[in-house]
Amino acid sequence: MTMILDGRAVSERRLALLKEKMAAQGVSPGLATVIVGDDPASRTYVRMKHQACEKVGIRSAGIEIPADRTTEEIIDEIRRLNSDPRIDGILVQLPLPRSINTPSVIESVLPSKDVDGFHPCNLGRLFSGMAALTPCTPLGIINLLGEYAIPLEGQNVVIIGRSVDVGRPLAALFMNRDATVTVCHSRTKALAVTTKSADILVSAVGRAGFVTKEMVRDGAVVIDVGINYVNGNLCGDVDFPGVRDKASFITPVPGGVGPMTIATLMENTLRAAVKEQ
Repeated sequence: MTMILDGRAVSERRLALLKEKMAAQGVSPGLATVIVGDDPASRTYVRMKHQACEKVGIRSAGIEIPADRTTEEIIDEIRRLNSDPRIDGILVQLPLPRSINTPSVIESVLPSKDVDGFHPCNLGRLFSGMAALTPCTPLGIINLLGEYAIPLEGQNVVIIGRSVDVGRPLAALFMNRDATVTVCHSRTKALAVTTKSADILVSAVGRAGFVTKEMVRDGAVVIDVGINYVNGNLCGDVDFPGVRDKASFITPVPGGVGPMTIATLMENTLRAAVKEQ
């Protein structure tokens, strides 16, 4: 029987534990979010992050910057946050407008306040096996698997998608836990042959229904990172009805990886605050 990996329930439990830990340590972290422009999806994501802050007792500040500002003006704002002792974590909501030099903006965040884990210093530490602040979605996936006691050591992991925010750091996290990892992408030949070898299959391509039951071996663990809208309805990359009967564990969309990403952001913010102290 297939078990649903309930990211919403796990995230609620982890947030409750985080709130207790903050109280025990006497720490009150501060998180600043930076949003550039008026993208509705980005505004929704930022609002959810501020709601999570309120739930656990993290102080939050929302910085809104008009879309017509230059890269230099955005970096100036981030430098102000870098020097603000009340702010322990800084999150720049992506994607930024096309006119903005995104790598430059990401690199302007102090690595010690980079709670998204995207600064090259933090990514470098992750790939060297000395992780500090780790990207939230990949770490959230690892935490979710851990909550269900799903073994990683020696497992064949296939990740579809090589993005710097999910696929590549997730591969490093699995390798650091002694899994054997294959990262697939748009140039991969015979993709279904590779995915059917996976004990754990992760899809992060952003294409609705991309992963079908023919691509999944019986008993595989299936993690769906995709966020897609079809006829106004939210869905993932995985054909959930078709794949569910073949998988041993599977994440739903919504309610799977998404809540874990936000919970991990809160945990990263506390981690940054404790290191600062």
